[in-house]
Amino acid sequence: MQAPARRPSFTRCRTSLHPLVLALAAAFAAQAQAQQTQSTVTPTVVVVGQTPLPGLDLPVEQIPAPVQTVSAAQLQESTSLDISSYMSRRMNGVHVNEIQGNPFQMDVNYRGYTASPLLGTPQGLSVYLDGVRINQPFGDVVSWDLIPKAAIANMNLMPGSNPLFGLNTLGGALAIQTKEGRTHPGTVLETGVGSYGRRQVTLEHGGFNEQGLEWFFTANKFHERGWRNDSPSDVRQVFGKVGWQNARTDLDLTMSYADNRLHGNGLQEIRFLDQDYGSVYTKPDITTNRNLFLNLSAKHSISENLLAAGNVYYRKINTTTYNGDVNEGALDQSIYQPSAAERAALQAAGYSGYPSSGANASNTPFPYWRCVANALLNDEPNEKCTGVINRTRTDQENLGMSGQLTWLGDIAGLRNQATLGAGFDMSNIRFQQSAQYGYITADRSIVPVDAYADGTQTSENAEDARVRLNGRTRTWSLFASDTLRLTDKLTATVAGRYNQSVVKNQDLLNPGGGADSLDGNHTFRRFNPAVGFTYSPAKTLNTYVGYSEGSRTPTAVELGCANPDNPCRLPNAMAGDPPLKQVVTRTWDAGVRGQIGSNTFWNVGVFRSDNRDDILFVSSEVTGYGYFKNFGKTRRQGVELGGSTGFGPLSIGLQYTYLDATYQSTEEVNGSANSSNEEGNGLEGNITIRPGNRIPLIPKHIAKLALDYKATSSITLGLDMIGVSGSYARGNENNQHQADGVYYLGSGKSGGYAVTNLSARYQATPKLQVFGQINNLFDREYSTAAQLGATAFSSSGGVVARPFASVGGEYPLVHSTFQAPGAPRTLWVGLRYSL
Repeated sequence: MQAPARRPSFTRCRTSLHPLVLALAAAFAAQAQAQQTQSTVTPTVVVVGQTPLPGLDLPVEQIPAPVQTVSAAQLQESTSLDISSYMSRRMNGVHVNEIQGNPFQMDVNYRGYTASPLLGTPQGLSVYLDGVRINQPFGDVVSWDLIPKAAIANMNLMPGSNPLFGLNTLGGALAIQTKEGRTHPGTVLETGVGSYGRRQVTLEHGGFNEQGLEWFFTANKFHERGWRNDSPSDVRQVFGKVGWQNARTDLDLTMSYADNRLHGNGLQEIRFLDQDYGSVYTKPDITTNRNLFLNLSAKHSISENLLAAGNVYYRKINTTTYNGDVNEGALDQSIYQPSAAERAALQAAGYSGYPSSGANASNTPFPYWRCVANALLNDEPNEKCTGVINRTRTDQENLGMSGQLTWLGDIAGLRNQATLGAGFDMSNIRFQQSAQYGYITADRSIVPVDAYADGTQTSENAEDARVRLNGRTRTWSLFASDTLRLTDKLTATVAGRYNQSVVKNQDLLNPGGGADSLDGNHTFRRFNPAVGFTYSPAKTLNTYVGYSEGSRTPTAVELGCANPDNPCRLPNAMAGDPPLKQVVTRTWDAGVRGQIGSNTFWNVGVFRSDNRDDILFVSSEVTGYGYFKNFGKTRRQGVELGGSTGFGPLSIGLQYTYLDATYQSTEEVNGSANSSNEEGNGLEGNITIRPGNRIPLIPKHIAKLALDYKATSSITLGLDMIGVSGSYARGNENNQHQADGVYYLGSGKSGGYAVTNLSARYQATPKLQVFGQINNLFDREYSTAAQLGATAFSSSGGVVARPFASVGGEYPLVHSTFQAPGAPRTLWVGLRYSL
């Protein structure tokens, strides 16, 4: 293995690398994308960045972790909808949960850690775009719809708790680099149509001149009506980059804008999925995202041994949600027959047609008269209205900067690479929430009435779901790393990062810091270290071992919803904020990777990550509510295998992950929808989590197979298969839930599944390519996630309240397993024309 060149390089695993380089990358990510024709084994060098900012990158063989890399060509050839879809299909250890029910709002999971667009989901992966952390300040969420796939030059998935990637890097970090005009010149127009009204047009253009100026631009417009009822998606993305470079300096100004409207109708109860696979539980559920992103980055070679890099960025995100949900507070109430006082109110308001007597569940499948009457009286709409419209608006502004120096030289005659850097990030958050009562109709939509959850009702259970919160976060950090070539075969790496975060919340409705106030001022500090070794006993064999620590500070939304005496409904209401601790993760990685012959690559690795003070969203005794709390200890550990090879025109890639994700502490949490809860059938009660219980939504086995076949010089066929084992549902944290067919429906699990996808590419001319994709080739019905909860409907589909007689003054409810259905067979065809 050769020593790194002395002159600093700006290269970061570009698509222009030799095909064997891409094949090595694919050994850790997917199948080999190119064939190697050399008769002898040639040492390969894949370089990846060690920090979010570009610097002197290291060969994979010197990194003590199984890094996965993806090129723009691989993304384009896969015809994946976005990067979350690609990661699910082609990257080892990754699977997705389709909890939101929209293809652009996936929960992406890697090694049992998640990057999700949904508030309340424990976030454990950091995501970077051109050196800027794009986990949002409010909840650390990641909106995948804001990342234009056509702008991506390459991606690196770094496993473990690498401290150099800052906060939220518990299970891994995804570093994305965008295209530049010098590396991606020319003009490309791509258009396609597909199942369920899918239409997409994408334009790319890049170029450069002899004066050092370069430019790249892409725009994307996407629409589909969705395969589930009332679930359209509209995505509009624009990205541009202008840069200038000479032999020593590289400047880039990036601008990205997105304006998206996504309908994601969430989980569905198992009985109704069996009746209609495309059905929804309630509607509408609409998210709009508008995002402006600006980033100025610079790299300068100060000398042959010293490289400086830095950036300054600004980001503004506006998100609104409009969600029609079941009001679970009405399910144990009498909601059918209006009382005399309610009938009088209806009559005075000019209503007619309401029943004078005898209304019940059997003859009134969708009751609404008591809801309307209590809205008029401002009395008990919270108990008599079957639905609720939850509205939120989140405005976030981010501004930050970071810089680093990388030095390449000798220490005591040994090759050494050292990096020293610092960063500062600030954010301002404005969050508003309101809830309006309504009633459920036969098509599962919610019709609002003139009554709000604002605490003004005369009901003893009146609730105030309003929130007006301003949050401010300031984080500064110092980081350093050093890689030392102890011998030609042995490399040692040490790294560390110190973070300090200040989170201030200001409650505009209940200021003053009392029990119901969101006011708070919190400071979190921590130094996270890492150390690792790689050893190459031969040019085609490499071993590694590494230890790292990462941390995540509680966000404004978690600190604003941490009081068990004042629980909240996410992503809606929040209440008082006793302090939460930082999450700290300690990870070990060890493995072997190698090459056989000219085009066969393999890797075997083991890992263990232990979390202390995990932040979990725990259900409370108030139906539908919960709060955040620290959980003692959790563990994710497992084995990863991967390999790729080629036989003439056929390329094969195979990956497998065994993942053991368990709780390691005892904890009592609410388990109202769990059959093993302490209060008995259908009633609210607690369950006990014990060490060894499996964490919900995390499968034990993930296997992926990918085949590419070059049928002719112009026709390429591809096939990939994803196999994922079953997992426990949320609400079944103790793994003890059992269905009885009366009070509890469904197993409390999601079953395993295997999905096969088929693709084809035809290069009609050097400039024109025709492509096609069939996802879920065999049209399997499957679920990617599950959750336990009370159901509002009878088997015939009507609303049902008080389904059982009173037990000690409490009314048991029917609880069920809700599933996140995967998409059925879909077809996608298109043209790609290069000008």
